[in-house]
Amino acid sequence: MSAVDSRLAGYDAVVYDLDGTLVELAVDWDAVAESVLDVYAERALIPPTEELWGLLGAADDYGIRAAVEEAIALHERAGARESTRLPLGDRLAAGGPEGEVGSPPSAGVCSLNCEEACRIAVETHGLADAIDGDAVVGRDTVGSHKPDPESLIAAIDRLGAAPEDSLFVGDSRRDAVAAERGGVDFAWAADLLAE
Repeated sequence: MSAVDSRLAGYDAVVYDLDGTLVELAVDWDAVAESVLDVYAERALIPPTEELWGLLGAADDYGIRAAVEEAIALHERAGARESTRLPLGDRLAAGGPEGEVGSPPSAGVCSLNCEEACRIAVETHGLADAIDGDAVVGRDTVGSHKPDPESLIAAIDRLGAAPEDSLFVGDSRRDAVAAERGGVDFAWAADLLAE
């Protein structure tokens, strides 16, 4: 059993971030921000920031959440279709020894990307056998998104596990904060691959 498999075997569930952890979405995030700024401009609204996630966060205050979400999701869905599977995604797709002690725990996805883009990426990269389809949670699946832990806890719940028996694997500070706030162990994707 590899060091990674040993590390994961101690958990009932492992939830992975998507973009930057399992796959690299082919998204020009500056272009996404421009598309969202266009949503504000089309409505003659002065945006509170030019930073993408700040624009999304303010969208409710301006009553344009659905339009902003769709502008972002349009790029994410296309980027999911053109994405590249990363080494951790390769490991997950390869699976573990079926039915043997130490076989991989249940796996899900918790992402800041929209749920539909997550599902497209999972299918595109042959991860559907490794990822529980009920436990794919995007920013639009529940009422909040990372670093709020609600989406992470939702993925864990859908895997039938408890937060204290689960691991969240990610690549950003936002991921680490969501895990900490949710009482979930956290591993950096790069550290996990180095084991």
